[in-house]
Amino acid sequence: MTRMAPFLLALGVCAASLGYSATAQRTPAYEDAAETRAALQQALAARQAAQARSERLEAEAQLTEDAAERTARQAAALAARIQQAEAGIGAAEARLVLIGREQQELRGALGREEKPIVSLTAALQQFARRPLALSLLRPGEVRDLVYLRAVMASTLPQVEQRTKLLRDRLTRAARLEEEAEQATRVLREEQAALSERRRELVALEARQRLAARQAGSIASREAERALAMAEQARDLDALVAELDRAAELRNRLAALPGPVLRPDRLAGASNAAPPDVSTATPPASSVSVGAPVPYILPVTGRTLTGFGVPVEGGFSQGLTLAPQGNAQVVAPAAGRVAFAGPYRGYGQIVIIEHVGGWTSLVTGLARSDVRVGDELVGGAPIGIAGPGRPSISVELRRGGEPVNPLEYAG
Repeated sequence: MTRMAPFLLALGVCAASLGYSATAQRTPAYEDAAETRAALQQALAARQAAQARSERLEAEAQLTEDAAERTARQAAALAARIQQAEAGIGAAEARLVLIGREQQELRGALGREEKPIVSLTAALQQFARRPLALSLLRPGEVRDLVYLRAVMASTLPQVEQRTKLLRDRLTRAARLEEEAEQATRVLREEQAALSERRRELVALEARQRLAARQAGSIASREAERALAMAEQARDLDALVAELDRAAELRNRLAALPGPVLRPDRLAGASNAAPPDVSTATPPASSVSVGAPVPYILPVTGRTLTGFGVPVEGGFSQGLTLAPQGNAQVVAPAAGRVAFAGPYRGYGQIVIIEHVGGWTSLVTGLARSDVRVGDELVGGAPIGIAGPGRPSISVELRRGGEPVNPLEYAG
């Protein structure tokens, strides 16, 4: 029976460690284990995609000769590295939640099985350690002792067989402890990488701002016009429509022919017809083309609201995502910033014009880091999400009509 003592000791130690680990875990942010596993897989996929995007942008930056373009791609690559770390943090947290749930289930099972096992083992140990001399004082008990020893000989294998499941659970509990420690180490490493990459991005953005000061006056005038449009627009749809009209007018003006030279002879001038603005060929940016490629979601996180689902006041015109607190928000695709600033209960919003009459609208930012008129590469940092449990929405529009971003997101 002495071989049962280590078993009891392991039982008590593992039960205590399970109780500690379960209380040490944060409160789960998911409804059930299936949702947690889905979030884990999504975070792992987002981490891999962000890593691939950062490597592509870094390679493009090395091949670019223009200094401003190189800096822009370096900033986008750093933003992708930040999102890679954020996705890694999300994956580690989801792992810890899954481990915590399983630990709670094991703790409950061990608690239910611990009491009868301990009582049975204590009784068996008491009979096994009873001195034979005490039995000789009461001869009637010798027969009982022989009977009990015979019962013990036949019962002990059954007890060991029935406790195999319990031993397996204890082994699984120890393995869960190792997995929890590993997930915690990964979480700390990703958090350290996130802090370092954010510092690098801040330094790079500071250099970008210094280089862009010469264009500050033009950007300020355009930003003032955009803010005036925001004040006059009755809602977000109207603001996007006004910005689309402004972009169309800008494209038409860009398509006008240059100054016409004075003809050599006056007679030739009388026959010359004025240029027809209505028939001028618009630039390529105003011609309807395919969706901007590659198109990425501005943040990594769970989908709270899908495209076209019923919401208050109608149907959702985009996606609403739940990223990490203070998550990095990036431009879904290359384009020009048409609006950046606060707007009527949507937090800080950024509207980006893409080639071919496409527009991306990102809302819910706590801070926007771009200005009207900025030319962005795909994945460029545009702002930061709020603390706690923020939500970021993205809408993709073609000619003012909303389309599902997931149809084009890679």
